[in-house]
Parts: sequence; structure tokens; C-alpha cells
Amino acid sequence: MKLELQKGSRSRILAGLLFAIVGIFIIRLFYLQVIQHDYYVALANSEQVKLLTLPAKRGVIYALDGSTPVQLVLNQTVYKVIADPYTTTDDKKIVDVVRRIAGGNARANIESLLDNKESRYAILATKVSRAQAEKIKEEGLAGIIFREQTQRVYPEGSLAAQTLGFVDFEGAGKYGIEGGLNDRLIGKEGLLKTVTDVSSIPLTIGDRNINRPAVDGENIVLSIDRNVQSHAEQALDAGLKRTGATQGSAIVMDPQTGKIIAMANLPTYSPAEFNKVQDGALFNNPIVSVPYEAASVIKTLTLSTGIEKGVIGLNSTYVNTDSITVDDRVISNATKGQTGTITFQHGFTWSLNTSTVTIAERLGDGQKVTRQARDTMYDFFVNKFGMGRFTGVEVSGEAAGTVVPPENVEGNAVRYSNMSFGQGMNVTMVQVASAFCSIVNGGQYYKPTVIAGKVDSSGTYIPNDNPEPIRRTISANTSEQMRIANQTSRALFDAKYDLKGFTIGGKTGTSQVIENGVYSQDESIGSYIGFGGDDTPRYVIMIQLSGKDKKLQGERDAMPVFTDISNWLLDYYKIQPKM
Repeated sequence: MKLELQKGSRSRILAGLLFAIVGIFIIRLFYLQVIQHDYYVALANSEQVKLLTLPAKRGVIYALDGSTPVQLVLNQTVYKVIADPYTTTDDKKIVDVVRRIAGGNARANIESLLDNKESRYAILATKVSRAQAEKIKEEGLAGIIFREQTQRVYPEGSLAAQTLGFVDFEGAGKYGIEGGLNDRLIGKEGLLKTVTDVSSIPLTIGDRNINRPAVDGENIVLSIDRNVQSHAEQALDAGLKRTGATQGSAIVMDPQTGKIIAMANLPTYSPAEFNKVQDGALFNNPIVSVPYEAASVIKTLTLSTGIEKGVIGLNSTYVNTDSITVDDRVISNATKGQTGTITFQHGFTWSLNTSTVTIAERLGDGQKVTRQARDTMYDFFVNKFGMGRFTGVEVSGEAAGTVVPPENVEGNAVRYSNMSFGQGMNVTMVQVASAFCSIVNGGQYYKPTVIAGKVDSSGTYIPNDNPEPIRRTISANTSEQMRIANQTSRALFDAKYDLKGFTIGGKTGTSQVIENGVYSQDESIGSYIGFGGDDTPRYVIMIQLSGKDKKLQGERDAMPVFTDISNWLLDYYKIQPKM
């Protein structure tokens, strides 16, 4: 009987122990599965769920070949090699593999990047080709992923380099169109939140997956015609070699729309090798970013103002003595001998400074460059023609230049007398060319633009609507007289170089260069601006040539470059000569 009781007690004790152990397990499971549920879910997500960025493709940049878009800047697919140091298992092998296969594209500090185990994202190499990425993937390295990215490719080499700009190693657009329209070209990255395996390869997780598609950048079509651009660069290069100039620029515009057909600058560079450029100034587009005293090409603005205000006509006369006194300054003509009673057309043709100063006087009381005259000149030069103002052209780095207002102490009669023939104010080529377009097109000012339209995702070219003029500068009648003035000016000196049967006009400019506050006697800039076509001006071309200690002239040095491009355009546009 005693033995049976002992056996029963042992069974109860064992049962109690068993229940106690089961209870502990139940409590523990409850604690882990219920109380600690959120903690372990977060821990699992931190190990398995990755938030991945889906890169957007940068927009392609097109030029025009006639009316057909052609790719001028496109993308090539390359890859970033990315590690999750928290999950990598064989760091030494990763270092060896990446350096062996990626070569110079591998980061120099791979070891330290992998040693930081608190990091979940480390870029080990960039711009790795598809073939290289496949070889690295074949090694089966845990914690390594690949992100597709693009790099810019330039099938036309250095063509229009300063207009295009480039994309830096961080994927940001710099200079030119790449910088000016970076927000439109860059697109918007997408987002993918997903469970990954041990190699960080995304897996599908149903409704827990967040997938926001990337939006690719806009494909932009430039108004630049690659054929015109190419010839402008060739003509500019020939002009530099002929004259000894070290720098040159050429802009070609459609005066009926404000579209820029070519912007050429020499010396130039290869956007694909921007990192090899030693002088950062080479990235700038001087046509929009370097103001200068444009000299006698500005006489087209002064003559237009005088005609528009009715104070002179082309056949009105004045007495030229080769010099004129303004306050305490004597202003002289660069060309001597055209003295006596002459017309303003004669003064314009021979580019006489006395002619434009006289116009400035007649805008006042006829004897002095009064405040009224200065106010009128400022209104036309700045508010109508856009000198000293941003034009809004889409190329980055545009400079406004400087035109001193008449209310300033510096905006005196002497200053405005000098401004009448292009000294005493700093302007850009794109400002002058845009103003000249309005002077010869009937008096309508169009915003200069390098954008012709876009190409949509299906590859369809969608041109922009025809632009509308933003203001009137002069009347149609004044514009007609200005075309005659420029044709007459060119006919005396340069018409023998033009193709016969076409309407060509232009104006020279020879700018002095200021050094240490005074005009240098050893250096000058040669400019020429003109138009061409049939009864309608079809193009405007402006040329500028310069060089350290080079005395360059508009007539002798810049004009032949204009003529080269002009004659070529007449043939390219298939303009029929007048019989």
C-alpha cells in the first residue's frame, strides 16, 4: 500500500513538471509571437526587405538634319556595383573580383567601404560595362547588387560642344543645354520596396511591394541644324587659321522665328572627355556668357532709333569734319576723309562715329546729347532691343552685360555718345544677333531659342508651336529702310564676294579691348553681322574673332567668315536667285 502511494506521487510530480515546462514554452511563445511580434517583423524586414531606387533614363538630345531629328547626345547603359556590407560574407574575394574585373572603374577604398558593417549601401565601382557586370555576377558574391545607369555618348564628337554641355560623374548636367535644361532631361527616379534573397536579388511579395515606376527624362530636339553647325565650325576654323585669331564664335539665327540654327565656338572640347579639359573657361559658350563692347555693329541700333523717332532719314545730311566734341571729349572717326555734307547712309556705310553721335544729338535738342536723348537711347537699346538684359536662351551661363542707365552719374552725354557706336556698354553676341533679327524682319523681336520640340516615348517628333514675337522694336517701314542701309553698306565693299541674285546686307565692327582701365592699342576684336536671302531675310549671321595681342578687324577678318557661311546657306536652303 505504501509503494502504490509512492508511485502515484511520482506520477503527479512528473505531470506537474511537464505542465510547468509546457507552460513556460507557451508563455515564451506568447511573448515571442505576440508581445515581441513587431520587433521580429522589423528585424526580418531589415534583413530581407530592401528599398531600391529605380533609375530614370536621361533624355536624349537631338539636333535637326533639315527637318528630321537626329541624335546628337544619347545614352549608353552601364552599371554601378553596390554592396550591402551588413550581408557580405567574403569581403576579400569581393575586393579581388571587383578590382580584377572593373579595373579603373573600381573605387580605391573598397576595403574600408566593406568594413563599415553598419552601412547597407556602398558603391564599389561605377560605369561598369554589361560584360563586366555579368562576369562579376558569375562569381556569386553575397550582398552584391547591380544598378543600371547611363552615360552620355556623343556620336558627332565635339560638334556644338559648348551648346550641349556635359553630364558629370554624379549624373548632373553641367553647362550648355545639359545644365540649362537639366530638370527636364534628368527625369524622376522610381521606387521599389521588396524582399530580397541573400544576394539582395528582389523577390515578389505581393501587396507589400511598393513599385513606383521611374519617369524617363524628356527627349529634347534642338533647333540646331547639324549641317549648318558643322559648316559654321569649319568656316570659323578656316577664319582662325587665316587671321591668326585664337578664339572665334559664330551664331546663325532664323530672323522670322528667333530660332538659333548654329552656335559655333573655337577652341572647343570633347564632351565625352570633359575631365581632360585643363581650362574650365573652355566649357563656357561665349556667345551667351561673355559680354564685350560690340563696337560698330551697334550702329544698326542707333540708326534704327533715329529713323524710328523721325529725327533723321537715310538721305538726311549732316556736316562731317571727322571729329565731334561732346562736353570735354573729342570723338574722332576711325576712317578719315569722308568730310563735308554727307548723308547718314554714307556715314553708316563708312562706319563714321560722327554720324551716330549726331543722331544721338538729334534725339535731344539737336545740339547736345541731352537727358531726353539718353532716355530715348536707353529705352530703345535696353527695353526694345534687349541690350544688357537676359534673353532667356536655354543655354546655361547666360550673362546680362551692362548698359549704364541715364540717371546714373556714369550715364552722361559722353557715355551715350560712345554707346551710339558700340563703346561704353557690354553686350553679348546673342543679344546683338536677336536685336538685329528684329531690325531686318519687319520690327518683331523674338526670344532667341535653341529648342525646336521634343521626341515622345514612341519616337514621334513633336515640334513646338510657331513662336510669337514678344514685342515690337521698330516699325515695318523703319525695318525696310534698315535692310536697305545694310545692303548699301555691304554693296560698296563686300558684294563682290556674294553669290549673285540674292539680297545680302551687313555691318562691320572693330572693338577696342580695355586693359588696366584704358583701351589697348595692341589688341582689337573683329565682328561682322548681316543677313541674307531673297525678298525675305532667311538668316542672320554674326561672327566674332579675337586673340591676345591680335589686332583684328571686322571688315578684313570677320567678314570673310560671314561670307563663307552665307554663300553656303544660300545653296543649302535652295534659295532661288532673283533674275
